Amino acid sequence: MTFKAYRIHEIDKKIVARFEQLTLEDLAPGDVVVRVLYSDINYKDALAATGAGKILRKYPLVGGVDLAGVVESSADPRCKVGDHVLVTGCGLSEVHDGGYAEYARLKGEWVIPMPQGLGAFKAMALGTAGFTAALAIHRMEHNGQTPAKGPIVVTGATGGVGSIAIDMLSSRGYEVIAVTGKAESVDYLRALGASDVLLRKEIDYGKRPLEAARFGGAIDNVGGDTLTWLTRTVDTWGNIACIGLAGGAELHTSVMPFILRGVNLLGINSSATLREMRLVVWNRIATDLKPRHLDKIVTQTIDFDSLPSAFQSYLDGAVTGRTVVKIGK
Repeated sequence: MTFKAYRIHEIDKKIVARFEQLTLEDLAPGDVVVRVLYSDINYKDALAATGAGKILRKYPLVGGVDLAGVVESSADPRCKVGDHVLVTGCGLSEVHDGGYAEYARLKGEWVIPMPQGLGAFKAMALGTAGFTAALAIHRMEHNGQTPAKGPIVVTGATGGVGSIAIDMLSSRGYEVIAVTGKAESVDYLRALGASDVLLRKEIDYGKRPLEAARFGGAIDNVGGDTLTWLTRTVDTWGNIACIGLAGGAELHTSVMPFILRGVNLLGINSSATLREMRLVVWNRIATDLKPRHLDKIVTQTIDFDSLPSAFQSYLDGAVTGRTVVKIGK
């Protein structure tokens, strides 16, 4: 059996990504074979496929950090033939062949049963972005975050993680303040549940170690100066979930927010999350953290053949919400 896959190579020190016909034996080892129905596009996928970022640690690999589909064969007792399942992260498209293929061969440890009420399309409407947003909220609440502590500010708000985080937080009763550089997206963010929208160019980031406390907590997708500003402005015992670094990897702060306000900086690594925690968080995504506005957040659904032309808009910062990729039938 051969099948279609979007494979990433390094040839003469240049990244070359293309469609190829593969067999299962061309894929990395695994004990579960999944017929892939849907995948998605994350910023990380665009970096990997174009070579704009160093994502893959070995070549060649099938791209795509997420997938949802049906188990075709399994040597793992946790996975049965016919089960509807999903996989996000877990080293896909980094050290293991990913979801941009009609079939995937995976380790059973990574494979999560499809939560009731989701299905393959909704699972990929969420994907790594939804799982990351939910993991951030789960960890913040485990660390004492509640709506009573004040508004949660979400940076990089129009991206996948930001959009879904706003939806989830507002459904949990939090007041949500969105931060974006896109003035044209204010109505979109309010429709997801943001009570207020701050335009990035209008923010006074301050210079002191502590500025006036404005927020009960934060989910930050940007890093750099934005994250520094959040450490200065989150109130006592608030949590900052640190997810991204599109605005820079450096953090210029002091110990003052942490020892005088008790602010907690929580690193969110969704790709390396252990299975037990994945099961807990995906169950929450299907229940108390279930987004109410996925129809607004999924801004495009594309077929497999259109995948290569979709990446550049991610690198240009021109994408709002989520893109779902239809792989198989």
